[in-house]
Amino acid sequence: MAILSIPDQHVTEHNPSAIRAFLNERGVFFDQWEAAVVFSDTATPEEILAAYAKDLNPFMEAGGYQTADVITINHLTENYEAIRAKFLSEHTHSEDEIRFFVDGQGLFWFHLESGEIFNVLCQKGDLISVPEGTKHWFDAGEKSPFVKAIRIFIDMSGWVPVYTQSEVEQRYLNFTVPQSN
Repeated sequence: MAILSIPDQHVTEHNPSAIRAFLNERGVFFDQWEAAVVFSDTATPEEILAAYAKDLNPFMEAGGYQTADVITINHLTENYEAIRAKFLSEHTHSEDEIRFFVDGQGLFWFHLESGEIFNVLCQKGDLISVPEGTKHWFDAGEKSPFVKAIRIFIDMSGWVPVYTQSEVEQRYLNFTVPQSN
């Protein structure tokens, strides 16, 4: 279940309806799908995509999305520090960045044009869409990373990051998500 944090205001929200409303007011699509399937470490992307086809296919058709894949990050991921560093820098994309968390968790940070900065810890069952052109960054975690997510695209070339060079993310390097109300 997702956790929303607004660090500069010391606000944490655990209620899914309140999180959805907060994000939707800011143009960020958020939903929760049932994620009851437990996959082995050897599960193929095809097996994972097939397991969620009943939700994934109508969603993709309705949004005009053309392709989906699966990303898995864990403690065995080669060059994890370099991969993490790439996602930790504030950037934008030329299309929406959509992720459905099949398992694990990851922290999406948002930096809106209004100057507002907040984050959402997405966990198993959470679906989030970072709107095209929205400044953001992502952290799978410094220690024991674990993300298994379906990525959804119109065109994968739209997912190439355009870095802002703002370095605003540096202010939040030591942030820890509060785990309880």
